[in-house]
Amino acid sequence: MKLKLSHFDFSLPQELLATEPIINRDDSKMMVVHKDSGKIEHRMFKDILDYFEEDDVLILNNTKVIPARLYGNKEKTGAKIEVFLMRELNKESRLWDVLVDPARKIRIGNKLYFGENDELIAEVIDNTTSRGRTLRFLHDAPYDEFKKTIEKLGQTPLPKYIKREPNADDEEKYQTVYARHKGAVAAPTAGLHFSKIILKKLEILGVHLPELTLHIGLGTFRPVEVEDLSKHKMDSEEVFISENVAKIINDGIRTRKRICAVGTTTVRAIETPVSSFKTLKPYDGWTNKFIFPPYDFQIANSLLTNFHAPKSTVLMLVAAFAGHDLIMEAYKQAVKEKYKFLSYGDCMLIV
Repeated sequence: MKLKLSHFDFSLPQELLATEPIINRDDSKMMVVHKDSGKIEHRMFKDILDYFEEDDVLILNNTKVIPARLYGNKEKTGAKIEVFLMRELNKESRLWDVLVDPARKIRIGNKLYFGENDELIAEVIDNTTSRGRTLRFLHDAPYDEFKKTIEKLGQTPLPKYIKREPNADDEEKYQTVYARHKGAVAAPTAGLHFSKIILKKLEILGVHLPELTLHIGLGTFRPVEVEDLSKHKMDSEEVFISENVAKIINDGIRTRKRICAVGTTTVRAIETPVSSFKTLKPYDGWTNKFIFPPYDFQIANSLLTNFHAPKSTVLMLVAAFAGHDLIMEAYKQAVKEKYKFLSYGDCMLIV
């Protein structure tokens, strides 16, 4: 049976949306789904150590969230505007792909001012979509200073379902403890559960923790608007996989170890540069890979992921990984057992 968009719908009560981070990031609940037997266990994230042994591989996405949401004013009218930084198009000329709100007021040629003393000024140079614009930041200082200005003025880009202002707690909690390379506008949320202590314990167990980078864009959240899934197009996101990381993962595949991708972004990254021998190749490029059932996974045989929204591309990937019926049954149980959903929510380990 060919699965359509409506096969990924379910009723998600509002009170199960996690809008605040928990005090200790590793105190979340964890559902364990055994994809071959269909068994479902209710555990805590700290129990993840029970599912790994020496030379198993846990692949992490070390992208770092940038403070992508800027608030400013339009020249002349002073109208308030919100600019969401999507991605840097050109470092030298300070060109960025952004979303603007309210879009109808922001036209080519407009200048936008940010900061109490107009520390940052941008000019709109192109329309890309109804809300999309290309901005050139008019900033002559060295690049590092320009980036610091953005970091000072920008806010943590909490997902839209969290209807509150970000605070200092979010700056820390909406970031993995191993985030290194700036460039994401959303956190790789499956990684938010790992504390430094859990990572240390996994290391002591002899588990390999290779890191790749996929800079998450907003495309992850873009709703699927077509019933026929093959017609949906993903936005491109930048991926870096080093030779050393590919080797660690390939050694694990060769010795038939557990290869666990932490997060759906990690899965999409490792499924992009696969060789004809079903091994991972080093990669420095872009991916717009959209994974939905049926799909034959080449690299990972295990997945750690959060609980996702109905009809989302990430839910489709998870269903492709463990089987549609089993995942929809697991989600039914998650709602019944009051697991928390979305970015600050609980997690699911598929083994």
